[in-house]
Amino acid sequence: MEEEIILEGHISIEAAIKANNREIFTIYIKKNKGYRETAKLQKMAKAKNIPVKRVSTEFINAKVQGQTHGGMIAIVGQRKLLNLEDLIKDKKNPFIVMIDGIEDPFNFGFAVRSLYAAGVDGLVVRNRNWMSAAGVVAKSSAGATELIPTASVETALEAAEFFKSKGLKVACTANKNAVDIYEADLTYPMFLLIGGEKRGITRSFLNKADILLRIPYGREYTASLTASSSSAIISFEAMRQRGRIV
Repeated sequence: MEEEIILEGHISIEAAIKANNREIFTIYIKKNKGYRETAKLQKMAKAKNIPVKRVSTEFINAKVQGQTHGGMIAIVGQRKLLNLEDLIKDKKNPFIVMIDGIEDPFNFGFAVRSLYAAGVDGLVVRNRNWMSAAGVVAKSSAGATELIPTASVETALEAAEFFKSKGLKVACTANKNAVDIYEADLTYPMFLLIGGEKRGITRSFLNKADILLRIPYGREYTASLTASSSSAIISFEAMRQRGRIV
C-alpha cells in the first residue's frame, strides 16, 4: 500500500495548488481556525474544486508529528516530474542545478528554497530523492519544492551528458584547479552540480565538467560549506551576473 503523503501548513499547500504538479485529494483545517487565516487557501481550493473539511485538532495531530502545521494539512498524490528537455524548453539562457548527495530532507528543502528564490530555471534530482518526504521538504523550502520545475535522472553524469549535448556548460564545485565564483563567467547557459558535503562530487563528473568553481572564504578554514549554503551563494551570484535579480 502506498504511503499517505501529507503537506503541512498553508504555505506548502498553497504552493502545491499553485504549481498544479500533484493531485490534492482533501484539505483539512481545524475547526477553530479563523476564516481570516484560511480565506486565501479556501478560495484557491474552491477554484480548483478541492474538498476542504473542518476537523478536530486531534484528527490533524494523528496525521502528523509536531505542531508546525498551523492547523492545516492536505492529503496529496505523488509529485509529477518533468524530463530534462522540459527544463530548458523555450529558455534562451537556462541555468539548471542538480543537487546530489544531500542526506537530510531539511537541508534538501533549504537548498531548493535558495535556488528557487535566486531564479534558477530548473532542478534535477536523482530518481530516489527527498521528494518522497514531501511534507518535510515542502515545509523547509517554504513551498519551493512544489513550485520549481523538476526532473529526475539515474545519475549526475546522465544529466551532464544531456545538457552538454544541448549546448550548456557543465559546472561543479571543487577544491583544486577551480575558479573563484566572483571571477568566473556565470552568464552562459549552464548545468551546475552541487554535491553533498559528505560524499562530494565523483572524479568522473569532475573530469566531465567544463568549469570547476570554488567559493572563496574570508579566512583560513578547511571545512566545506553545507550544500544549502553553497546553493545560495552560487545561484545568487550567477543570477546577479545575469542581471536577473529583482
